Amino acid sequence: MSDTPFGFGLPPEEPENGDEGKKKDPAGGGQGSGGQGGGPFGANPFGFALPGMGGPGGADNPFAAMFGSLNPNDLGAAFQQLGQMLSYEGGPVNWDMAKQIARQVVAQGTADGTKDASVGPAERTAVEEAVRLADLWLDQVTSLPSGAGTAVAWSRAEWVEATLPAWQQLVDPVAERVGTAMGDILPEEMQAMAGPLIGMMRSMGGAMFGQQIGQAVGALAGEVVGSTDAGLPLGPAGKAALLPLNVAAFGKDLGVPADEVRLYLALREAAHQRLFAHVPWLRAHLFGAVESYARGIKVDTSKLEEAVGQLDPTHPEQLQEALQSGMFQPQDTPEQKASLARLETALALVEGWVDAVVHEAAKARLTSADALRETLRRRRATGGPAEQMFATLIGLELRPRRLRDAARLWASLTDARGVDGRDGLWEHPDMLPTASDLDDPDGFVHREQPDFSELDKMLGEAAKGDTPEDGDGPA
Repeated sequence: MSDTPFGFGLPPEEPENGDEGKKKDPAGGGQGSGGQGGGPFGANPFGFALPGMGGPGGADNPFAAMFGSLNPNDLGAAFQQLGQMLSYEGGPVNWDMAKQIARQVVAQGTADGTKDASVGPAERTAVEEAVRLADLWLDQVTSLPSGAGTAVAWSRAEWVEATLPAWQQLVDPVAERVGTAMGDILPEEMQAMAGPLIGMMRSMGGAMFGQQIGQAVGALAGEVVGSTDAGLPLGPAGKAALLPLNVAAFGKDLGVPADEVRLYLALREAAHQRLFAHVPWLRAHLFGAVESYARGIKVDTSKLEEAVGQLDPTHPEQLQEALQSGMFQPQDTPEQKASLARLETALALVEGWVDAVVHEAAKARLTSADALRETLRRRRATGGPAEQMFATLIGLELRPRRLRDAARLWASLTDARGVDGRDGLWEHPDMLPTASDLDDPDGFVHREQPDFSELDKMLGEAAKGDTPEDGDGPA
């Protein structure tokens, strides 16, 4: 489990009144707009007060304790943002807010000072040519045909726009559980008469998720090099995408020619596209495994209530610390363990297959193939953008511990059964290697596979309906 599954913070903003906004009231008043976490509320979107509604003794009332003193200069901004939070009536995540904040984070640039920029014609042409050449090379090492109907070059902002629908599918199940838990904070005898209050809390919850997810997706846009870095099809089907700005940043200190870096990453993107386009059950299998795991996540409502009830308004970072203490935990059940194993194995098999076929295509053509392969493996193993995103959004760390095992297994299958025999295993999920097969790849490679040809023939004949046999009626 991640140490920080949900930070519920706001993206950094500059205080309107400069350094004065960072000063605390000498009498111990609230923190201004420059407080930790940014925005008028600091790290706590509830960290403002109305007269008579809170104070040091508010810990006995979790709703009163949500309000503390506020710099008068920020009062208008506080109520404006509160109004935006309360006016939301959609699902468990305010995705409009998420997109807005992600675009703001992208516009701020990355830590190295690189700002997002529109993609020029030369960069688009370079990406299109790299994907076209990559597909030609892949034709020789896999039986799956090209899955990239088009090749596109995206800016970071375009990546945000294109991938938000996939993030919505991944995150909504978890956010729904947390939204329900926020309503459960109220005592049972009060819930029947507190419908509007529960609705208000869920609106705030949708806004908090929107803020956090927007910041995470915006940060991720500054790191990814394509649409499949997470091992999932995040972009539109049939579009092989690279981000030229991030591709250049990835290869900056590698000592490898820029065109080789771009071509190697195009090979990986095109290989993912082949798999997702021609294995029709794969997308649903992967997203279903994530959703199944999310359903098993348990929200510790006592910690959530304690975080709200004991919050000191002058120290809004306490809410952040409380949320880092393990509010989201997976249920320790056989079903949850099976969901986690299924998800980890499926992602390892996808990444391992891509790693194996790309290496086969590139090793004789790119002098830097081995170095680029190892760089990407280490990037994932040390907690790359995909692993960090999963840890932030669903409290699940997906370190590709089995990537090397899976790549070795696919390579051994190629040697033993050929390209067609290897790729034929993607016809059905039950034919794929399991987690135990990754422990014993030789046993799986040399295991005799069942012959389904006779069964297929019988099923085909049955599907035709009544078949005359010797003229004596139906067989």
